[in-house]
Amino acid sequence: MSAAGAERGLLAWLGRQDRALYAAVAGASTPALDRPLRELSHVANFSKPWFLAAGALAVFGGPTGRRAALTGVAAIGAASFVVNQPMKYLGGRLRPDRERHAVPEPRWVPMPTSTSFPSGHSASAAAFAVAVGDVVPALRVPLAAAAGTVAFSRVYTGVHYLGDVLVGVATGALLGRLASRLGERLASR
Repeated sequence: MSAAGAERGLLAWLGRQDRALYAAVAGASTPALDRPLRELSHVANFSKPWFLAAGALAVFGGPTGRRAALTGVAAIGAASFVVNQPMKYLGGRLRPDRERHAVPEPRWVPMPTSTSFPSGHSASAAAFAVAVGDVVPALRVPLAAAAGTVAFSRVYTGVHYLGDVLVGVATGALLGRLASRLGERLASR
């Protein structure tokens, strides 16, 4: 088998696994989570929770909080640009078909018009969590938990496959780390 054939085979296998995991989440009977995760997914539009957290850090966190807020917002900007411009354009993956996979309607949020791969919500959440967690280590765990919950909500509400979310989280985490390192260098000048 050629390298290109092996790559196509791997991508086909990953796609099957992704759809199977999406269907497993869709088939989970967890009605108590429907409303909270739907609302969280909606609230996370345009990175609202992260900007609110940055505002609180800037107002109440002293110099370190202000540096964390600025670093977090810069990380969101980088992640949003990278994911929503070149990556979504190159990925070109269609959104999941919620009806076909029987995602319960009480979970639904409006289906975004952009392509599915990778998840912008997940990337922004991870970017903010990593960047701020690097500056204020005491916030690392709660921010990671919040970011992870937002990322999962995107699969739970049926607007992303798990692979979209995982690549979004990885991209966001990388850009968050780069933002914190750059912020650290600038602060030490």
